[in-house]
Amino acid sequence: MVPLTGRLFAQREEDDVLGSCTWITGLARKRLGADLRRAYDKGASIRTLAEGCGRSYGFVHLLLTEAGTTLRPRGGDTRGRPVA
Repeated sequence: MVPLTGRLFAQREEDDVLGSCTWITGLARKRLGADLRRAYDKGASIRTLAEGCGRSYGFVHLLLTEAGTTLRPRGGDTRGRPVA
């Protein structure tokens, strides 16, 4: 699991202007997608990544897809399993 201390990603000059209501395009979008992909490949969940970068689950999912990430399957259905 990727540790979450403060911001998940290294501070960059452009990160200061990328608020949650700001469009992220071009090189900044590719960099963020690459950062998210590295963290996801190390085991971080999409929800954890979304919290770490201050964006929504859907936005992070979209960036991971744009970055060519092979997404892991869901945790699975637990309704039919016996309670331990």
